[in-house]
Amino acid sequence: MKYLIMCEGPNELEIIRMLLEDDLLNLVPYHARQIKNNATVKTALNLYKGKVKVLRVGDKLNDELKIPREYKGQITEVIKYCTKPELEMLLILSENKFAEFEKVKSKKSPKIFSKENISYNRTAYDNSTEFYKDYYKNRIDLLVNSIKQYRRLKGKHSKDEHYLAELLKTK
Repeated sequence: MKYLIMCEGPNELEIIRMLLEDDLLNLVPYHARQIKNNATVKTALNLYKGKVKVLRVGDKLNDELKIPREYKGQITEVIKYCTKPELEMLLILSENKFAEFEKVKSKKSPKIFSKENISYNRTAYDNSTEFYKDYYKNRIDLLVNSIKQYRRLKGKHSKDEHYLAELLKTK
């Protein structure tokens, strides 16, 4: 059984790549929401003839993964890993600003709060993949701890969604 991990956006992809570099996940990530229009994902599926589980990562996974006819027998399961409300929650937790955010969350999204309150190496958060790279690249433990803390704080997603923390190897 092989796993195919598909990330909703470039920031989710970068977070997963950083986790992979630290050998916390034994997966290859792809930036893709669907299989049909992604040549790289289709190539990966065509090269491997065995069974595949698809792991989808993103903050909005309400669209159903449409499995093209030629892969219906190959893909055995699709599992969603949700980063909702937004990946910025990991930054808020990393900066120990969760209590501060909770006071204004009815008026500000995690993204807006992060843009106003988080900076690293004199660079304000700007929702770029580069910011996530710079912020976490030498601090993977901080990323992992924030992912685990988010899971503890948030309780449950809907029944068909999982947390990023569930992808981490337990050590």
